[in-house]
Formats: sequence, structure tokens, C-alpha cells
Amino acid sequence: MKGCESVPFFYTSSFKEFVNFVKSMKIFSDISLWWLLPIVAIAVTASVFYYKNQAQLADASKLQKKVLVVLRAVIISLLLLFLLGIIIENKEYKTEKPVFITLVDNSSSMLNYKDSAEVKKKINELTRGIKDNYIDRFDFKEYVVGSDVSDRPIDLLDGESNLDAGFEFIYSQFYNRNIGGICFVSDGNFTTGKNPIYSARKINLTPVFSIGVGDTVVKRDQLVKAVSANQVAFYKNDFPIEVDIEARKMGKGTSVVRLFKGEKEIAQQTVDYTNGKLDFAHVKFLVNANEIGFVRYSVKIENKKNEIKYENNVRTFYIEVIDSRTKVLILAKAPHPDLTSIHSVFEQDENTEAEIKLVSDWNGSLKDYALLVWHNPSADQSILNQIKTNKTPVLYMMTSQAKGGDASALNIGMKLSSRNGIDEVQPELNSQFQLFEISDELKRQLQIWPPLKVPFGKIEINTGNTLISQRIGQVKKTDPILYFGGDMNQKYGVLIGEGLWRWKLTEFAKTQKTSSYTELIQRTTQYLTVKNNTDPFRVILPKRFNKNDEIVLKAEYYNASLERITSPTIKFELKNEQGKVIPYEFAKSSQDYTLSLGKLKPGKYSWSATAILNGKSSKKNGVFVVEDISIEILSTHANHGLLNQIANETNGKFYTLRTCEQLIRDIEKRKDIVNIQYEESNFNDLIDWKWIFALLVILFGGEWFLRRYWGTY
Repeated sequence: MKGCESVPFFYTSSFKEFVNFVKSMKIFSDISLWWLLPIVAIAVTASVFYYKNQAQLADASKLQKKVLVVLRAVIISLLLLFLLGIIIENKEYKTEKPVFITLVDNSSSMLNYKDSAEVKKKINELTRGIKDNYIDRFDFKEYVVGSDVSDRPIDLLDGESNLDAGFEFIYSQFYNRNIGGICFVSDGNFTTGKNPIYSARKINLTPVFSIGVGDTVVKRDQLVKAVSANQVAFYKNDFPIEVDIEARKMGKGTSVVRLFKGEKEIAQQTVDYTNGKLDFAHVKFLVNANEIGFVRYSVKIENKKNEIKYENNVRTFYIEVIDSRTKVLILAKAPHPDLTSIHSVFEQDENTEAEIKLVSDWNGSLKDYALLVWHNPSADQSILNQIKTNKTPVLYMMTSQAKGGDASALNIGMKLSSRNGIDEVQPELNSQFQLFEISDELKRQLQIWPPLKVPFGKIEINTGNTLISQRIGQVKKTDPILYFGGDMNQKYGVLIGEGLWRWKLTEFAKTQKTSSYTELIQRTTQYLTVKNNTDPFRVILPKRFNKNDEIVLKAEYYNASLERITSPTIKFELKNEQGKVIPYEFAKSSQDYTLSLGKLKPGKYSWSATAILNGKSSKKNGVFVVEDISIEILSTHANHGLLNQIANETNGKFYTLRTCEQLIRDIEKRKDIVNIQYEESNFNDLIDWKWIFALLVILFGGEWFLRRYWGTY
């Protein structure tokens, strides 16, 4: 709290206040206060000596001399007093009124009951009544809690209720404050976060007055309690959809659960209700992903007579089906065991489709392939043209028979010796390699794997990106076994040597697994196939939103130097499932673009964005979905038991919405909601006291005036 300046006695309203002020003062000093005695002695001595030798005072009376000496001594003492670094502490007692906090559950489940029409009105009337009756007694704070906590007006539209967050907010924001009471209005149902009872307990000595909204009577109803499914599925793969069903007071019998893809029913199952009062059922569907993109699915329970509501019998959700299979071509002149060992690694990844082809059987096109593994490559111009045209990343597997002329034609920065022959070399990891990380286990395995057969003689490369180099016994060479090159548009890797299949068999023989060998091949191919984003135009937009989300898009545009600019104009078009197109334009900021679409209705939306700079246009498009995750509609009865527990454990009281006016009268009877008085210490340097400066001016002026008046000048 803000400190107040110490006030001299002539500013106090009475002598009693001045006495209390003086009593509360404490003096601290950098130097012992015993120095006050020498200071006073020095001041008096200097003053007496000064005026003793003043010839002008020869005719002055003894009284006049004494007055002048005293004035001069006081002035000198005050000036010397500042050298002690004196700090004055004085204590002030302040009174803090209690804070009365109203916390309202702002979730849409508050409107699920018969009293929903008057909920908002009743809450506002209660809040206004407490303020009107205790405006002078309390400070008031009002908050709503749904998916988050804020002081915005009540609208009861939040799609989630995190009641725990409300009490955590009060605990952190009003820590060590005098909280008189909390009026908590809710139906007691929460869909996310912890049980609020734990956070309410942390706010010590604060009564919580719970206001229960809704009906606690359990009504006849069945509902889709939860749907569990991966957000992403792979094209032509089967994926599971699991559904939890809850039935209350439905009686013994059966119900049919249907699964729809779009508007078409694709599966159904029958569930049995055996208890009749409260039943749970778990249903599992296995679905084939045979359509690429966002696919809408719905789970529906057949409607029964006299259910309290039918809205919670349906749950709609979207699965993104992607064709992420990476096609890899392994091309060779002749069969080789190394090719089989690499192909087996690709087969382990369900998202990779690898095929081995002989050059003689290949159709000559690389258009559909994300990676070419070329075994024993040669100066075949048709293949080289395909690599250049499609900018296909390549893993060149140079055998022990590789020739210098072929290496030069491939343009892979490697120079082979013209001497014939074969060397056997062991792998040695390059500790300076930084293009990607490998595991410690792979590093250990490289030390014990058997040697490879490589071309005889010196192997020179013009790149420093070597992952594995050669070692013969204890002699480490700079000649590479595996290195990487290329640019941002196309990367390549070069593996020199034969005998990879021995690495795989050796690891399996020692560890009964081939995880390190698999890691080496996967890390290599992943690095080669991941493309750098050099597109100057980028739109940042998630693929999933909730219907209650404020949808905000961002875009960036880069110049040739990869610096962000905002010169282009960016147009945006949004198309809903009905085919309606709505045009927008991005707003510019200092370095990027933003566009707010607000809240959108549930459904699938396609979009396109076009940036135009100097007559040249760049275009992006995509799809996103807005999901109707209406968890709050599942609540058909209130949980007043939770509200009662919170009130009891905090020494508060529970009320229903109908009887909440009683709270206004009960607050008056509370003896524990009182003002608190606290002590506040203020520290001030003596030199900062303005009244001492004023006193010095008065003393200097008084001395000068008296000397003039008595004619001593």
C-alpha cells in the first residue's frame, strides 16, 4: 500500500494525535545515535566562538547574543544531523472493508431446467439487492466462470463449466485480502477441471453462500455420454469409434445405437438396459476410412417416449482422413540383400509405401514418389532428368563397384579414386554432425557393427555434413560412409558401401531387435523427405474449432530475403457446406496479417486466400471444421449436493434460487464478516522531510532578520 509522509505536529488535528504519532515513531541510523552528543557540542562551540569574535555584537545585550548563538547552534546541528543517514519509521493503522464476491456459473447448462427463464433475472436481482443493502459495508466484485473466468456480463452461453477455475482465480487474486463472503451461483455440474470443493477449501475463513439453480430430480432420459475416436485416420485403414451410453429411469429393455456417415447409416448396434434405473453401455464400431478429407459422422440413439430431452441423443463429430502414405521407389540394376534390408524398414511404417523395381522394369516416372533410393547409380540421363524435373530427394547407394565417372555425372560432390579394388571399413560416428539427432543406443551399435565393403582409395567430398565416416581398426579416416548434401529445394544423401544387411543381422543377434538399424534408415529418409517451407505466402489456421471459439486467422508474406512484409493485399473467401461464399480481407499490422471470423456455426468450411504483390498472385486454400461439442446439454439434473458440501465446509449456507433473497437478511446476522484493521509501517529518510527544510529556512531567515534588526550588520 502507498506509504504516507510523516507529518509534523503542527499538521495534526490535535495534540493527542501528535502524541500518538510521536509514540509510533522509531529512529534508525547508519551511524550510532550517540554521535548526537558530539554534534550538539560542536554546533554550540562553533556558534559561541563565532559570535564571541564578532565586533558588531559589542553593544548587543547578553540575551540577544544568547538568542543568536542558539539559532546558529540549532542550524549547524540540523545540517550535521543529515550526515547520520537517519531513517524515521512511523506506523499507521488502516481499516479494510470486506470484499464480497459474486461468482456465477456462466455455462449453458444453467438453462437446462424449468427455472431457466428466470435464472438471469434472479441472479441480477440478488446481486443488486446485496449491493443496495451493504453498499457502505462491503467492496463488491462480480465474476462469471465458464470455460474461463472474467468480469464480463452474465450471458449463460459458455460451452464448458470449469468451476474449479473460479475459486482458483479468487484464491490467487485476493490472497491475504479481507474476503467477507462468496456468493456462488451454479447448478453444481462441471464439465472440465477438478472438483471445486478443493479450491474452495483453500480460501481460508471465507464463507461460501451457494445458490442452487435447477432441479435435482433425476428424469427419464438416455444420452450419448461420450464418443472416443481419433481425430485423424489414414486413408483405406480401419479405425475404431467407441460410444458410451447412459440411461436414467428408462426401465428394462433395449435401444438401438446407429452410426451415420454424413446422412447415410453405415452401422447399428443394440444395447440392453438391465437395471432400469441407471444403465451404462459401451458400443464399439470399426469403420473403414474410404474418403479423404474431413468426414462428418453422427452417433444417434433411437428416441424413446417421455424422455426429458432428445438433443443429447445425438453426437456429431468429424474425422480427418488423410492420404499420408509416402511412396518410396527403390531402384536397382540387379537384386541385392541390402535392398531387402532397407525395404523391411519401410514396411514397418504403415504410412510408407515402398516398392523395389529393376531399372529394366521401371516405367521411367518419378512423379508420384517422395523419395528415390537408387542402388548402384550410373550416368543414366533419363533417370537424372526425372530427378531434376520432379526435384525428387535421392538416397544414392554407392556399391564397392562404383566408378569415378558415375560419381561425377551424379553431381553429388564426391570424387572417387581411379584405382580398382575394395576396402573393408567400420563405421565411425561424426560427433560434429548437426542435421538431425540420433539416439545413444544407435551410437553404441555403430561401434560394434561389422565393416562395409567400399571402393578402394581416397574418397573426397565437398560437403561437411558427414554422419558416418570410415575407420580401419583404431585409425579414424575422414572418408565418408554416409553424408548429405543438396539445397533448400532438393536434398540428397549418399551411402557408400555394401553390407548393410550384416548391420541388421548383427544387431538382432546381440539384442533380439533391430531398432537401431531401423532408426538409422528412418532418420535418414525423414531428413531427405521433409521439405523446407520457402513459400513466401503462409496462412496460419488450425483445422478444428469449437462453436464457441472466436476464430482468428493469421497470415505472413515474405520477400526474396525472407523478411516479413505487409505490402500485398490478401483476400480471403469462406465457403460453408451450403455453398455460400463470404468474402473477407486481412487487416495489416506491423509485420503480419490478422482476420477475425468471429463465431461460426458448426459444420465444415473450405477457404481460399489470395495475396497479390506487383501483379503476381499467390494462393492458399484449405478446410477446417467447427464442431458442436455441447457437453453442457448432457446435464438434465442439478448437483445441489456439491453446492451443499462447499457451503458446509466453508461455514456458509446453501440456498435455492427460489429462496436466495434470504441471503440478504442472513448476511446482517453474520458476526464473522467484519472490517479488519492492520498496521502499516512507513520509512522516510530525514533528509526527505520537507518541513525540516522549511525549518532551516525559517531559522536562517530569523537569524539574519534579528541581526539586521539589532543592528549587528
